[in-house]
Amino acid sequence: MKKIVLMMLLSMLTVTMGFAQESAFTEAVSRYKSAKTASATAVMVKHNKAMTKNKSYDGALYMKDPNKVAITANNGKEQLVMNGNTFTMVMGGHKHVASAKTASQFAAFKAVLLSVLSGGKTNISNIQGVKVTQQSGNVVVTMIPAQAKRLMFTSFVLEINKRTGALETLKLNSSRGYTQYNFSNFRFGASVNDKVFNP
Repeated sequence: MKKIVLMMLLSMLTVTMGFAQESAFTEAVSRYKSAKTASATAVMVKHNKAMTKNKSYDGALYMKDPNKVAITANNGKEQLVMNGNTFTMVMGGHKHVASAKTASQFAAFKAVLLSVLSGGKTNISNIQGVKVTQQSGNVVVTMIPAQAKRLMFTSFVLEINKRTGALETLKLNSSRGYTQYNFSNFRFGASVNDKVFNP
């Protein structure tokens, strides 16, 4: 009987914690409900385990409701673009295109970005492979794709400033290293040209 009660209490605690984390995420992205666009300065840092020094490039972040996000760096030679279901990565000038419908590594990533753009309309705590935590005033969303060992990325980590709603960092982890985007000068309602979402 004690075991059953303990299991019920643990289950209730897990649900309560999950609700609290989801609530923190919804609070952090609430400004996106009224802001149809956003932009920021970006610095892209590429870390390869085989290299002694990181590579760093200046760039920009662009967001547009309901389903467009673009990060460009190194004069467009490095890009990460979500345009609807299509994800385009430009690495060293070479373009790679994937669909969130068929590429499982981008499914959770897309769902989280769509929830950000909608101001938390989607409950991301119900998405498989997504974990929400809080750290140093930021909401941290970790996305781990299924079968990560066979994919280009082992996880995505997005940090959002809980007070301002600004995206602060996005980290794409892989078995070889990581690519991290650090954002600053975040602006809601910025002028965004649709051309940036068509690399």
